[in-house]
Amino acid sequence: MTALSLRARALLALAAAATVPPLVILGVRRLGLAPGPALLVAVLVMLPLIAWLSALWLSPLLRLTRALEGAVLSYRDGDFSLNLAPDGPRELALLTRLHAELGLALREQRQHLAQRELLLDTVVQNTPVALVLTAPSERIAIANLAARQLLGDGRSLTGLSFAQVIADLPEALREALSSDADRLFAMTLADGSEETFHYSTRSFRLQGQPHRLRLLRRMTRELSRAEVATWKRVIRVLSHELNNSLAPISSLAHSGAELAKRGDTERLRQVLGSIGERASHLHGFLAGYARFAKLPSPRREPVAWPAFLDHLATLGEFRLEGALPERPGWFDPAQIEQALLNLIKNAHESGSDPGEVVLRVQAHGAELHLEVLDRGPGMSEAVLSQALLPFYSTKRADAGSAGGTGLGLALAREIAEAHDGRIALANRRRGGLRVSLRLPLPATAPSTPAEPR
Repeated sequence: MTALSLRARALLALAAAATVPPLVILGVRRLGLAPGPALLVAVLVMLPLIAWLSALWLSPLLRLTRALEGAVLSYRDGDFSLNLAPDGPRELALLTRLHAELGLALREQRQHLAQRELLLDTVVQNTPVALVLTAPSERIAIANLAARQLLGDGRSLTGLSFAQVIADLPEALREALSSDADRLFAMTLADGSEETFHYSTRSFRLQGQPHRLRLLRRMTRELSRAEVATWKRVIRVLSHELNNSLAPISSLAHSGAELAKRGDTERLRQVLGSIGERASHLHGFLAGYARFAKLPSPRREPVAWPAFLDHLATLGEFRLEGALPERPGWFDPAQIEQALLNLIKNAHESGSDPGEVVLRVQAHGAELHLEVLDRGPGMSEAVLSQALLPFYSTKRADAGSAGGTGLGLALAREIAEAHDGRIALANRRRGGLRVSLRLPLPATAPSTPAEPR
């Protein structure tokens, strides 16, 4: 009987319900009973039979329902080890087999997740970056080994109030951890050594709740390597430029001495003029480095756009595109003029048609965008990643120059960051480069624009 399908069981029950009552009524009538009492006897006989058939038919379904209820409760508790025996009618046996396959898939997925969580926890705990994750209540949910050593002398920080944990830390570290902005800062450690840290923080939602992740990375070693690499680059560029200038000066000086002995004053004047040109070039080269190294703090003031751009146009050729902002600018006009001149010069030297060198001045929310665009070849990804570094240049030397100093974009970046802004480079779709200076605008508009310097 257990091998019968649910359909066969239902058909047998219906056949019994359809054939047995007439037979019972017929047998009772032969005993001489009236139709009414005969029908009553048939009903009394059929009720237990129908109840038995119903129980027989529904028993596999009831067993499976109870088993599935227990399996669902186990799944809710995170236990995927329960299996159901493939028993009963064929339909239910197929369902139990599918349930067993589902349980196996869930167990495998949970095992994979457990392995990934273990790997992630191992990475998080052993990374040299100090990591602290705080819950919405500002209590620490996760703090790795580096964070425990830096913030809690190695003790566990999980569950503690973040504000209480940082209350007794050094001032520089406490201020950084209380900030919502990324920053670099230096502090003295317990052993008396100086250490530079990079602090970054991000907010995100975890399981529907807002959390904040704070990261502290030691940067002293990286900064030292970068400093050494920068000095090497400086020495290489300076050596190249000095050799390119001093070697011809030395040769010209020797030639001038010979011409002076012979009394050839006409050629001597030419030689002395060449020496003066090389010395002037060298002076300008070194002056550019001096300006970069001694950039003063910006003196912000309101700047009238028409007068500022008219003066800029006398120094560099560009085409102004788009309407000017209604509000005046708020920056150091001399420094921003120098930055824009560097960008305009780079645009012309890119090989772009002079008429395609464009300047845009736009206000976007709380930022002022000063964009210089060209139609040159643009930059590769490798060059884009290094173009803003000091002393990095793609310009090659020619007979009269040592090539680029690598300070044009770097100086523009220095000026932008001194104004609490930033610089962004991007290739244009149809060729060319877009360089954008993004400067913050004051909350209230300046009222007395100044004349350009």
